[in-house]
Amino acid sequence: MPEGDTVWRAAHHLHEALAGRVLTSTEFRVPRFATVELAGETVREVVSRGKHMLVRTDQHSVHSHLKMEGSWHLYKPETMQRGKFRRPAHTIRAILRTDEWVAVGFSLGVIEVLPLADEDSAVGHLGPDVLDPEFDRDLAMANLATEPDLSVFVALHDQRKLAGFGNEYVNELLFLARLDPRTPVRDADLGPVVDRGVKLIHANRDRIERSFTGSIRAGQLHWVFGRTNRPCQRCGTTIRETSLGRVPTQERRVYWCPRCQPPVAGPAAGGRDV
Repeated sequence: MPEGDTVWRAAHHLHEALAGRVLTSTEFRVPRFATVELAGETVREVVSRGKHMLVRTDQHSVHSHLKMEGSWHLYKPETMQRGKFRRPAHTIRAILRTDEWVAVGFSLGVIEVLPLADEDSAVGHLGPDVLDPEFDRDLAMANLATEPDLSVFVALHDQRKLAGFGNEYVNELLFLARLDPRTPVRDADLGPVVDRGVKLIHANRDRIERSFTGSIRAGQLHWVFGRTNRPCQRCGTTIRETSLGRVPTQERRVYWCPRCQPPVAGPAAGGRDV
C-alpha cells in the first residue's frame, strides 16, 4: 500500500497541473458517481491527508484512496486521444480533463465526489497528518496513548491516531528505535519514534527512491522491511517475519531483528505471532 509520502507527491504533481484551471469534462467509472459531471468548475487545490487525496473545486471535493494498486497519472490531451496509457485502460476509475492536462486515476481503491462541505465525512476520522507543516504532535501522542495495551506496531499503523505512516515506515522506524514490534504502547517511548518518522517522511517525499538507511543503492534502502531470512545490516542476525493486527483480517507483515529489537516482558494487544 502506498505510504503518505507517495500520496503527497502525487497530490503535489496534480496540484501543479490542475490548480486554477477549469475542468472541461470529468468521468467517474464507478456506478454511484457515473452520472456526475463537474465541467465548468475550477480546481482550487489538490492536497493529501495521510494516504487520502482530495481534489477540491469551488463546489466539490473528489476524494480518492490509492489502496494497494491505485495511482494518478497526468497526460496531455493529445496523448489521451491516442489512448496511450501507462496502465491498462480497463483499470481507469476517474478522468479529470482541463485544456492543458488530463488527470487519470487507475485502480483507485476509493473514488467519490462529495460536496465540499461534506469532505469531513471522508477524512474527518484521520489523526494528525505527519506531512502537514502544522503537524499536531501533542494530539498524535495523546491519540497513541489512548490504548496502552496495543502493540506499537499496530498503534503506529492506526490512521485515526496519526495519518501517513504505512507498513514500510512502521517496520523501519521500530528498527531504528530498537523496539520489538510487539512491545505494548505503555512500555515504549513513542515520542522519538514519531519525531524521527516525521523527519524521514519529509526527507523521502521528494526522492524517487525511498530510503531509511541513508543509502540509495539497490538492496541498501531498508534495514528490515522485506528482508526476511537475510542478515541484519547492523549486527548480522537473521531478520525474522511475522504478522500483527487488531484482528486476523487486518494483519500486516512485520520484519524485525531479534538482537537489535529485543522483546520486552508482557504481551501486547492487537497482534499474534505466527
